Amino acid sequence: MRSGQPDGVPTPKPTPAPLVWITRAEPGASATAGRVRDKGWAPLVAPLLEARSLPGAALDLSGVAAVAFTSARGARAFAALTPARPPAFTVGEATAGAARAAGFETVWSADGDVAALAALIAAADPGPVLHAGALHPAGDLTGDLVARGVEARAVALYDTVPVDPAPALARLDEVGAVLVHSPRAAGLLARVLLAHPAPAMRLLALSEAVAAPLRAVENAKIAVAPFPNEVSLLNLL
Repeated sequence: MRSGQPDGVPTPKPTPAPLVWITRAEPGASATAGRVRDKGWAPLVAPLLEARSLPGAALDLSGVAAVAFTSARGARAFAALTPARPPAFTVGEATAGAARAAGFETVWSADGDVAALAALIAAADPGPVLHAGALHPAGDLTGDLVARGVEARAVALYDTVPVDPAPALARLDEVGAVLVHSPRAAGLLARVLLAHPAPAMRLLALSEAVAAPLRAVENAKIAVAPFPNEVSLLNLL
């Protein structure tokens, strides 16, 4: 007996993988896209932010005993400006990996959020700390450290600027879920969804701080990762 579909019955088309909108800036967006694809979803890479180096950014390492990074971009930007590789504290493993790839040998990861990083640094008591990061950072690491009795200052090495969401808007009705990695991206996404409602879309946030701006969207389907790392975020899919 011949197997397969009976004569005259069309072969059903395979169901396309659900679409996941990735809002984070490059190069992280492409890395996330690969992980989303591995989970059987179809990634839509349409960043809401673009990272740009600040012209004339410079480093003053006088008196600095350790550096702190709250993003992989910060670690790479620091490494591009100086051959110095002091002990580094990072917010999570992805940032720690970027620091090690940039030549930092002594790296500690908080594997959490900015508050967890501040607690890690305060417990280590390394001496004066320089936070190298964005012009508009997520959270106030320097203020938290000073409040804990740690001498700290910050330097902005890059900025993140909004990107036109048109590529995502063109396929908004196909998106089943959107991944949001930062409070700033969440604020931009909230504006997009207030103007272009997508009530069926799931909004997956890296942390409560990221989820906060999304709560301005009425009846939004928000889920928050139990731990502020991408593994936990992707497990929400």
